[in-house]
Amino acid sequence: MLKAIIFDMDGLMINSEEVTYERYVKVLKNMNLDMSREFYTTLLGQTVPRAFHKMRTFYGEDFPCQEVIDKVHVLLNDDFKDEGIPIKKGLVELLQYLTKNNYKIIVASSSNKQRVTKLLKQVDVYQYLNDCICGDEVTQGKPNPEIFLKACEKLNVLPHEAMVIEDSEAGIEASNAANIPVICIPDMKYPDKKYADMTYKILESLNQVIDVLESH
Repeated sequence: MLKAIIFDMDGLMINSEEVTYERYVKVLKNMNLDMSREFYTTLLGQTVPRAFHKMRTFYGEDFPCQEVIDKVHVLLNDDFKDEGIPIKKGLVELLQYLTKNNYKIIVASSSNKQRVTKLLKQVDVYQYLNDCICGDEVTQGKPNPEIFLKACEKLNVLPHEAMVIEDSEAGIEASNAANIPVICIPDMKYPDKKYADMTYKILESLNQVIDVLESH
């Protein structure tokens, strides 16, 4: 019996990945560097240390990762302050449905807890959650299954009693390794066949999740 839903945040609940990519491009342009969409998608779902490792491998060991990400976050904060934080279509309706039907709800994000809590409170969905688990609470990030297994522990459910909703290949791989069924709702990148084959369903939007749950 399905008892719990585990949400990723960026690119799944919050429509943040495209604007984040654009801000990376802007910051790096000032350093006479660029970032392709293809490379950016390899950072999705990664913890900060793993993302920094990928950046230094790509740009060189002296690449100022923290300085770059700090500048990106300043620009994002300005964007969100001026225009609000865009949430994905169908998110609130899905959270209301899950709450009404007594599902446990948790967010499992590679971002740090302070950022996750702040953003989810700003978009007024934090009250729907039973808990959240973040990148600074695990020793190994996605695609390692640790974050999803700890999410189950926090909710006191077994992996087969949960379902993950993800947008990234790293998240798909992590949920598969945890033996938790995963619904993928692609954001910036449709999963390659290897990852698509690991999913329970691939949907176009959160609006379709309720139908899947009712037929599960």
